[in-house]
Amino acid sequence: MTPPSSDTRRRLRAWLDERIGFADLEKLAKEKEVPLHRDTFWYYIGGMTLFLFTIQVITGILLLLYYRPSPDNAYESVQFLMTQVQFGWLVRSIHAWSANLMILALFVHTFSVFLLKAYRPPREVTWMSGVVLLGLALTFGFTGYLLPWNTLSYFATKVGTDIPGVVPLVGPFFLRLLRGGNDVTGATLTRFYGIHVAILPALTTAFLAVHLFLVQQHGMSIPPGIERRTKRLPFLPFLPNYLLRDMVGWLSALGILAALAAFFPAELGVKADAFKPAPAGIKPEWYFVSMFQTLKYIPAHVLGLEGERLGVTAFLVGGLLLLLVPFLDRRAARGTPSRLFTAIGLAALAYVIVFTWLGYAASPTR
Repeated sequence: MTPPSSDTRRRLRAWLDERIGFADLEKLAKEKEVPLHRDTFWYYIGGMTLFLFTIQVITGILLLLYYRPSPDNAYESVQFLMTQVQFGWLVRSIHAWSANLMILALFVHTFSVFLLKAYRPPREVTWMSGVVLLGLALTFGFTGYLLPWNTLSYFATKVGTDIPGVVPLVGPFFLRLLRGGNDVTGATLTRFYGIHVAILPALTTAFLAVHLFLVQQHGMSIPPGIERRTKRLPFLPFLPNYLLRDMVGWLSALGILAALAAFFPAELGVKADAFKPAPAGIKPEWYFVSMFQTLKYIPAHVLGLEGERLGVTAFLVGGLLLLLVPFLDRRAARGTPSRLFTAIGLAALAYVIVFTWLGYAASPTR
């Protein structure tokens, strides 16, 4: 086949440019620059998170071609995918591992943005949209965990949905809304399926578009300490220099993902049975273990209040404070590093790591 001539390519480019505006996009990409300093490494984590989310979307679409969201067919459809469909087990393993790596990268990205004070004006809305995306990613993980309809996911979901049920005033309503009744049943599975493949993707697409637009609008934030000490900071062109470096991170993530999926494939387990007892030492996914372990340590009653309800309320307040950090850290807004908020961020990071470790180190009988 004869390749198109340079004149044909030029005319095709002119035709597309007239209708889409390629020249403007190319100019914008060439003008975009990224500041270079000792903390530039953390900028690549955001792109890696977006890359892993793209993997999630692609593999999720492939899984949808075979999945049937009903208690009678869900487990069997996943089993068929893993045993009969060519490379089906690999697609499911990549989907499962990329979800875990994406949430890990999102945690790292959130803490790095927090500690580098990248939520300073005029980036308050950028931070808030990022916190919402973190919440959506956790909800993705929570709803997707039930879909294989195996014993572990069934009872983990039962424990997980009990937690919103103790929220003051609205808890019982949210419990029934999530489960589609008073217990985890087929109605819960279909609701989680709808949330996972329709509602969450729509919300994530909207907030992701806002987040990426704001990052483009305001550029990469420079840490206040570096900004104050350095008058003339070097910059790296986004295209192609920064993009090529970003792609190295994507390829590294893809290599890690492929190795995990190949050597530690996702297991299916045993089909869920509501009449069987819950497995010993049941735990949620790792990104919820720190909260789960905290609730186990809280006494049944604290100052006359129900301990579990008090703990869940504290988590909700913590999430709200995280969302409002740009308006609470007034020193960072003035360009002065806040040691208090840095200490709070480091303490929160240590809490998540320590309590996650305690959750896995605890024996099943405890």
